[in-house]
Amino acid sequence: MTAPRTSLLRAALADGRGPALGTWVKIPATEVVELVALAGFDFVVIDLEHSPIDLESAFRLIGTALHTGVSPVVRVPDLHPGLVQRVLDAGAEGLMVPHVDTVEQARAAADAVRFPPLGSRGVGATSRAGAWGALPLAEYLRYGQQEVVLIAQVESALGVANAGAIAAVEGVDALLVGAADLAVGEGKAQTDPDVVALIASAVAQGRAAGVPVGNAGAATAEAVRAALDAGFTFTMLSNDATLLGTAARAAVEAGRAVTSR
Repeated sequence: MTAPRTSLLRAALADGRGPALGTWVKIPATEVVELVALAGFDFVVIDLEHSPIDLESAFRLIGTALHTGVSPVVRVPDLHPGLVQRVLDAGAEGLMVPHVDTVEQARAAADAVRFPPLGSRGVGATSRAGAWGALPLAEYLRYGQQEVVLIAQVESALGVANAGAIAAVEGVDALLVGAADLAVGEGKAQTDPDVVALIASAVAQGRAAGVPVGNAGAATAEAVRAALDAGFTFTMLSNDATLLGTAARAAVEAGRAVTSR
């Protein structure tokens, strides 16, 4: 009998030793995921909303993540059913849906991610998610229902107003507060007291509903401490392109600082 599998992301979110740490992947190269896994991140979010990554590249990035021990989450640009289905068949342990403003949108997301009777996801047990047909059907279905993590992004004042109800939708497992979009939507800076209050409200509502709430921030101890103090239970540390660029600039600055004797 095949032992039930546990999602690496769900396990990381349940670990109370500190916030689960992830980063965005925007570069369509499997080596990026290998490096992120070696660095010790808990999860990656393969970004199909704000990057040139296509479905085939996402498929390979997901496979690399699974084989290197970092949890693959995919942020889709929208709820196109064919895209969601194929990303989950590719073995994604989580799906992130942007701009979830209403309960109806949250239900639509859950419907796309879950199998009947919770949703309408089709059965594709001969895909990677089903170990190419080697996984018992019951375990394939259980994993899709109970282990795959659905993250709804709250990125507007309307989303904040509905955050508690969105978090309470069956099939929604976590919220991610999109502070940048929230601030732009309000026409204010992220540090503006009104925006800070909206973020705090979203966090409080999500936590009251019993779901983890995350954010995206800088790759610094100060940013992680601020996220933890604000009540977030998982956080995104920058992204692959910015991390590479920052390291490259630091290397050049170090080199330029050396002068001829």
